[in-house]
Amino acid sequence: MLKILVTGGAGFIGSHLCEALSGGHTVVCMDNLLTGKRKNIEGMDVEFVEQDITEPFDVPADLIFNMASPASPVFYQKYPLETLETNSIGMKHVLENARKHGSRVVQASTSEVYGDPKVHPQKEDYWGNVNPIGPRSCYDEGKRFAESICMNYYRMHGMEVVLARIFNTYGPRMLLDDGRVVPNFICQSLKNEPITVYGKGNHTRSFCYVDDMVAGLIALSEKGKAGEVYNIGNPGEYTILELAEKVKGACSSQSETIFEGLPEDDPVKRKPDISKIKAETGWEPKIPLDEGMAKTVEWFRGELA
Repeated sequence: MLKILVTGGAGFIGSHLCEALSGGHTVVCMDNLLTGKRKNIEGMDVEFVEQDITEPFDVPADLIFNMASPASPVFYQKYPLETLETNSIGMKHVLENARKHGSRVVQASTSEVYGDPKVHPQKEDYWGNVNPIGPRSCYDEGKRFAESICMNYYRMHGMEVVLARIFNTYGPRMLLDDGRVVPNFICQSLKNEPITVYGKGNHTRSFCYVDDMVAGLIALSEKGKAGEVYNIGNPGEYTILELAEKVKGACSSQSETIFEGLPEDDPVKRKPDISKIKAETGWEPKIPLDEGMAKTVEWFRGELA
């Protein structure tokens, strides 16, 4: 049995991670509740610590999953300075805590480090195409900095740090006002409101159900190599219009589709090459989009009710 610290543990992915780990381990969930919710961990056998990682902390742990950071454009653009501080000062505090207690660290990075990629699909050796001063830069560059400081702690102190570049993930416990495409489409469809597609709808994304994502993160904690970065996501690629049709079908919705301008720096294509994580850990996603979407719609229907 391990003692595991999950920072950002009351958030979307973090809470599912806490739930999966709590069966066989001692789990500490740390969250400042900026975008996380206490109700996400209600009923779980976890210790909750309300703490902002931009302030120093001392929590002994064998393993740390650093999931702390606003992750949707709506929230990281609402809290840009907090996002930058979480991924710089906060990241340093996570690493210092890990260094003190000899913890292994899995850092939740993001596909956003690739920016609007000129290489498709994206492999881990691609350096990305990021606008460092654009409206998304607080998150993109924050996560790129976090990767850099992790790698320098690995090189300077020999620490066990694994980087997980998370691609689009969906499922229960996403915030209704999250602003990302899946919650937007589901809420609009369930209310039979027009579905808002930005751009022409031909840009693409790859969607990983949260249970698959959690299994992948746990696999990286067990088998990922220190000082290495891994893409983690579902390589199935869909246009936004294809996603809209799937959501409308899952919701039995009659919503029409309307189009608005594409947000600044919004990536045109996004698809992970997951050959590295598959080869080194054996992980690959198992839940198809239709199945995951049905589960997600059922949860959203309950929340809206």
